[in-house]
Amino acid sequence: MNPTLTSDQSLLLLPPPTAPKSFLPSTRPNPRTITFRTHSPLTRSHPSPKFTIRNDPVPRRAVIRPRAYSGDAESVPISRKESDAPSAFEFITSERVKVVSMLGLALALCNADRVVMSVAIVPMSLAHGWSRSFAGVVQSSFLWGYLISPIAGGALVDRYGGKVVMGWGVALWSLATLLTPWAAETSLWALLSMRALLGIAEGAALPCMNNMIIRWFPQTERSRAVGIAMAGFQMGSAIGLMLTPILMSKSGIFGPFVIFGLSGFLWLLVWLSAVSQTPEQNSQISRNELEYILKNRQKVKDTSKRKNVIPPFGRLLSKLPTWSIILANAMHSWGFFVVLSWMPIYFNMIYRVDLRQAAWFSAAPWCMMALMGYFACAWSDMLIKSGRSITLTRKIMQSIGFIGPGIALIGLTRAKSPVIASAWLTLALGLKSFSHSGFLVNLQEIAPHYAGVLHGLSNTAGTFAAILGTVGAGYFVELVGSFPGFVLLTSALYFLTAIFWDLFATGERVNFDETAHELGRI
Repeated sequence: MNPTLTSDQSLLLLPPPTAPKSFLPSTRPNPRTITFRTHSPLTRSHPSPKFTIRNDPVPRRAVIRPRAYSGDAESVPISRKESDAPSAFEFITSERVKVVSMLGLALALCNADRVVMSVAIVPMSLAHGWSRSFAGVVQSSFLWGYLISPIAGGALVDRYGGKVVMGWGVALWSLATLLTPWAAETSLWALLSMRALLGIAEGAALPCMNNMIIRWFPQTERSRAVGIAMAGFQMGSAIGLMLTPILMSKSGIFGPFVIFGLSGFLWLLVWLSAVSQTPEQNSQISRNELEYILKNRQKVKDTSKRKNVIPPFGRLLSKLPTWSIILANAMHSWGFFVVLSWMPIYFNMIYRVDLRQAAWFSAAPWCMMALMGYFACAWSDMLIKSGRSITLTRKIMQSIGFIGPGIALIGLTRAKSPVIASAWLTLALGLKSFSHSGFLVNLQEIAPHYAGVLHGLSNTAGTFAAILGTVGAGYFVELVGSFPGFVLLTSALYFLTAIFWDLFATGERVNFDETAHELGRI
């Protein structure tokens, strides 16, 4: 019978003749080493093996690994290799990429539901005799609801989590899209109300994305995660612009609204059954992936258990890094909604192309924006891993995201053909996507446990800017008679906002806790 050895410390039982040298911390004599021989009752006539008990610490470390199916933990020794960053294949097939892919699909539906009206507004204006300025009012009615909802949505997300709020948001905006044909046939006010409801529901989409990414992704993968989700967002614009004219030719003006609305409810069924709020609650995640996420993600305070906590708006607004995000979001939204709402009309008015061609010329840049956005986010993660500071990385990305489109829009105003104009617009939106690894990720870094409400604040500022740009473009063209002039104005605003960002943005965490504690005190 072999002897059984126990010790209060970890013991390494090594036969000296065959023990690998790499397991021994030193070849020098150790006074704590005890040598003895054992004798088996069946083999007393043979020499017994010699064993050495070492009381030194074991070189291999034990890592506490949480169970994949609960919040409990068990001690499981793993090698150092398992805790390293995953391979590209492991990343692509991971549970966290499935989560962010579902977020990308939701954002694709979000933008597709918005952009349907950008194409449908042309035949609707002809049918009802609307002027360009009034068409701008109809376009901007979405933004009326979107004006305040990001703040409320962000607060709800911080309290109840991204899964629940995103589910409700998709359900409501899909319902609003589905009911738009009925509203348009009922009255103008009913149509404007449905568009406003669409804006209210979609206000929580981006805060939900941030909330889920904070909990599912380590900081070194966060830009890529945003890139995947926002690629879906931009592809939604392309899908909406390309499919809407085709669907209208087959099923009438309101066919796209019905199809995209029903698609949202189909997405909702998958979301509720396949996605969890946190990796700890996911029953499909592997132990290695769960350990990797928990070890490397940024710690976020749980605000769901607080009572009567008012978000620290005063403290948030007292910091220049907050204002750099707010102004960046405002400029990003101005450019985004002007292009989204007016480019089909721009191509139709300036280059005299028909509606389907205008939609296709307008859609191509959004595909480039999706691809360039992911490239920019992957490059951002590489810069941080190589030792560049987060602050410098965010400033580089956002500078490209504003200065690049500003230059490209100047080229757009000088284009002599729709093909050249589409090329300039493609370049503008492709470079604009660098903002996804600029201000859009930065709000997670300066205030991770207030990311939802901070995103809501900046989105509200962005919505004001979007309303001003969308409605203002229509009046500007009527009063001045020059669409290129409005494009040049947008270019100048890009340059000014880039300067402010480079002066005051930071990648460091900003402390809002003191004000939060005081306001949350009962």
